[in-house]
Amino acid sequence: MSDLHGSPVLHCQSLYKDYEDGVRTPVLKGVDLSVPAGQSVAIVGASGSGKSTLLQLLGGLDAPTRGSVAVAGTDLSNLGATALGRWRNRHLGFVYQFHHLLPEFSAEENVAMPLLIRKESVASATSKAQELLEQVGLGHRLSHKPGELSGGERQRAAIARALVTEPSCVLADEPTGNLDRQTADGVFEVLMQLQREKNTSFIVVTHDEALASRLDRTLRLDTGVLSE
Repeated sequence: MSDLHGSPVLHCQSLYKDYEDGVRTPVLKGVDLSVPAGQSVAIVGASGSGKSTLLQLLGGLDAPTRGSVAVAGTDLSNLGATALGRWRNRHLGFVYQFHHLLPEFSAEENVAMPLLIRKESVASATSKAQELLEQVGLGHRLSHKPGELSGGERQRAAIARALVTEPSCVLADEPTGNLDRQTADGVFEVLMQLQREKNTSFIVVTHDEALASRLDRTLRLDTGVLSE
């Protein structure tokens, strides 16, 4: 993890996003957000309030209409496509409501994948994947493919994959939205434990107020405006 000398891991300023489909639809209206190292932030709001759009912009997966997003001190708009991909791989992890694990690969191979993409050796990537899968309680399921895992196990594997690169920040979009309450609580506990151990920043979009209350800060997105 990079030494950020106290500067925020993730910072966005005056972030606007409009969608054009014959008519202009404003989705985000001047969002400001600064997240220091190791802080966990929940973003809550009604369906359609722009939460997932905001997460896409923060992760460099979409470009704002105007405004800036900086990750680990670098403005994402200054990076070309290849450099942006590398920067994301180095500094960001992603967890979604649906696990997005590759069905033909084992849990171990899925978790090792981000390290192999950055050209780490197979031995090193496999070792780190095994260690993280042990930490999330899947040490006995290394060779199982996603179709052989329960919903909660798949989501734990997805969390391990997001954290295996030791990113500065993890962006999670409804990471437990697909799970029953008991499984969701277990998965969320794993998420929080790893966040504390690795001092990783977390930004979690959730409709679950009970889970949101367990994070350091809760922000509300309402008709494109973000507030504490």
